[in-house]
Amino acid sequence: MLKPVDKNVLAQQCAEALFRHDRVSADLGICIVEVTPGHATATMEVRNDMVNGFDICHGGMIFSLADSTFALAANSHNLVAYAMGCHIEYLRPALKGDKLTAQATEMSRTRHTGSYVVSVINQHEKTVAVFHGRSSTREEPLIPKQGLPESHE
Repeated sequence: MLKPVDKNVLAQQCAEALFRHDRVSADLGICIVEVTPGHATATMEVRNDMVNGFDICHGGMIFSLADSTFALAANSHNLVAYAMGCHIEYLRPALKGDKLTAQATEMSRTRHTGSYVVSVINQHEKTVAVFHGRSSTREEPLIPKQGLPESHE
């Protein structure tokens, strides 16, 4: 008899599957730190090509980091989830060379929707932005059942 798959392992596998073909996140240098069911942490360093005319990180770069981290958390239950809507509040500028960390937390999840908050902080643990996202979940696995390994619990 097969043991159930460990949910933390499955969440990490979902993150790897999601990012495997995510060119935008790869090009921005977004790195997955940790993914557990309903939670995700990712990082990105602010490069020279990410600053705007004021020599601060372009808001779209911060949004992309938060959005990618939101996607990791929303898809961590092995059900395909898409963004229904989101918004971001910028609290302080990110500067060239800053290392940004985005932490997504699932606030609620039903069969068809999810609500997430993503905090983006800098290396000084100062909050740069807060992102709120809502997801729509499909009854479709991100990783098909036959692709799931047996648990080692």
